[in-house]
Amino acid sequence: MGKVIVVGIGPGDFDNMTIRAHRALEGCDTIIGYHVYVNLVKDRYPGKELMTTPMTRETVRCQMALDEARKGKNVAMVCSGDSGIYGMAALIYELRGEDSNPEVEVIPGLTAACSGAAILGAPLTHDFAVISLSDRLTDWNVIEKRLMFAAQADLAIVLYNPASHGRPDHLRRACEILLRVLPEDRPCAVARNIGREGQSRSFYTLGQLGNADADMFCTVFVGNGSTKMIGGNMVTPRGYRNV
Repeated sequence: MGKVIVVGIGPGDFDNMTIRAHRALEGCDTIIGYHVYVNLVKDRYPGKELMTTPMTRETVRCQMALDEARKGKNVAMVCSGDSGIYGMAALIYELRGEDSNPEVEVIPGLTAACSGAAILGAPLTHDFAVISLSDRLTDWNVIEKRLMFAAQADLAIVLYNPASHGRPDHLRRACEILLRVLPEDRPCAVARNIGREGQSRSFYTLGQLGNADADMFCTVFVGNGSTKMIGGNMVTPRGYRNV
């Protein structure tokens, strides 16, 4: 019996991959994942069997990983960012169920909230919430509640999956919800292509953010009540200077 290793590869560049993730990919027989993520690692790990599926075929690829492990292979299921934050770890456990075979190991990775924050400055030094704007798996009314409660709690907010061809207005709609509670001048930012070619950062106010050019390669940050711009960087103080 083989093993399924659910590997968070970080934002995509080798410098931001953990040593543990690198060793797992070096030691596996097969790399499985969404084709975009497999393409990010395949050249560094030649000689591996590669198996991919398109977007929306998450159940298929996770079942493939379990089936290949039951054939005796050590399989790396690669996930962008972290393997358990919007990754495939939970689905692997769901599909395996109460069975203890094959063995499953989860290897964490650098999620976009962390890697994007580092590009922008230090916007998450205090409490924050991470919310996906994709309503493919979560009803929009649930997303709307989470946005409203995060705003009412004055949490810094990180928005994943802010817009796509199929839902181009989700970021604008999210901003309209946040503006029911938060001021228009709240500092915000968009990190694009984190750790990949074309990496960039853009700063906005919340009043401007709804019209920002954002897509699935972007992660959006909304500051809390103490967030400010310092030297061109977005910073949320923890409060250490006040002690």
